[in-house]
Amino acid sequence: MIYGIDAVHGHNNVYKATIFPHNVGLGATRDKDLVKRIGAATALEARATGIPYVFAPCIAVCRDPRWGRCYESYSEDPKIVQEMTEIIVGLQGDIPANAAKGVPHVGGNTKVAACAKHFVGDGGTTNGINENNTVAGWHELLSIHMPGYYQSIIKGVSTVMVSYSSYNGVKMHASHKLVTKFLKGTLNFRGFVISDWQGIDKITYPQHANYTHSVLYGVKAGIDMIMVPLNHTEFIDILTSLVNNNFIPMSRINDAVRRILRVKFSMGLFENPMADLSLGAHLGSQAHRDLAREAVRKSLVLLKNGGDADSPVLPLPKKASKILVAGSHADNLGYQCGGWTIAWQGLNGNNHTAGTTILSAISTAVDPSTEIVYSESPDEDFVRSNKFDYAVVVVGEYPYAETAGDNLDLIIPEHGADTIMHVCVNVKCVVVLVSGRPLVVGPYLSYMDALVAAWLPGTEGQGVADVLFGDYGFTGKLSRTWFKTPDQLPMNVGDQHYDPLFPFAHGLTTEPVTASS
Repeated sequence: MIYGIDAVHGHNNVYKATIFPHNVGLGATRDKDLVKRIGAATALEARATGIPYVFAPCIAVCRDPRWGRCYESYSEDPKIVQEMTEIIVGLQGDIPANAAKGVPHVGGNTKVAACAKHFVGDGGTTNGINENNTVAGWHELLSIHMPGYYQSIIKGVSTVMVSYSSYNGVKMHASHKLVTKFLKGTLNFRGFVISDWQGIDKITYPQHANYTHSVLYGVKAGIDMIMVPLNHTEFIDILTSLVNNNFIPMSRINDAVRRILRVKFSMGLFENPMADLSLGAHLGSQAHRDLAREAVRKSLVLLKNGGDADSPVLPLPKKASKILVAGSHADNLGYQCGGWTIAWQGLNGNNHTAGTTILSAISTAVDPSTEIVYSESPDEDFVRSNKFDYAVVVVGEYPYAETAGDNLDLIIPEHGADTIMHVCVNVKCVVVLVSGRPLVVGPYLSYMDALVAAWLPGTEGQGVADVLFGDYGFTGKLSRTWFKTPDQLPMNVGDQHYDPLFPFAHGLTTEPVTASS
């Protein structure tokens, strides 16, 4: 039996697994060796729980941050997305030198089958509306949304998941042209094609309105494995009837079975169908947490550092008499991890899994003599009267996944903006923004002494403190354009009208502080 799971930033459904930064942060590292190592760690943690197949990586090219899945995309730039497909080699193992192109490869019982998703154009929908319609010419589709698939197939990806979205009005789950003719034909992909969750149901509107139509068009499009969470007997009866009555040829069934068996053989499922219990110690191991911490450090983007180059605020001194840590996201592991963490939509609080909050990381990083005052949403009087040396304000988006994250406004949630103003008007402040995408920061920027984009860093908050206090330097570069206002969207690097607040690839750097200083 083949069993797959959404392990999209580590083995993220499992208690005490290592949660890595979401893809938007990994794109900011520009480090394909890092994502390969993250792939290998994720594979080990999945195998530690007996699971040999993951629905990752998402190789969407998010062209509009209003999309609720933008944090699952490495970049708006297809070149960066192509580079980050190196995670597939981490998940599945290095391809043998003499391997045929396009053939799935899984290198043993510490590796998993991967899944490139969502084919194709999921990140290009109008206004970033999830599961909506991507309107694009053939050249645009091939040059922006398809390149990640070329690399994935060359690297032996085992499976490809079809997108809920449409291309020029045609549902991808019903697109014979793209799934069979292009993916299986032109690109010579030899693994299997899987639907998304209830993906064929959504070929019709309302969903599941004509399931016979959905099964017929989904299977004829070239989908080999259908995700049917609730109604498998209905699916089996309808598909059997469609084959018996010659609506679906036996050759189509044979193609699907051949591809599924090919992947199962490459995974060694017939030889080793059961979990290897000796791998259990890899779940949430210290080595993997250290790797996630490195990923956090490299993913942080320093957007502003003081008024000019001669008066940097970061790195912060570890030794101070009294400092303030404020904000909704300073001491909240759930917020820090974002969606797709323990629960589909993510969670609020610190008791859902193991990890280190940013507040806890700051407490460990500063000198023992430094007094830390934590207040989630201090008022101005409190800030003024305490005479803090400096403040770190950690605010951002609350967790979301998929359609629940679609957002036309992209403003910092109300309390976060209030906290920034209450603190930054009254004391030297560094704002750490925890979010799945750029947000509107222009109105507050002049009040902030420094601004750090931390994306959705995951469980290892020490990576944030490592860089804030100068144990390591800032190196991250924006993998997305930081807009001024949402009415500029979509706006991507290379556009004719390009007027961002911070351009693609922006990222200030700092040098690590030597121990003596």
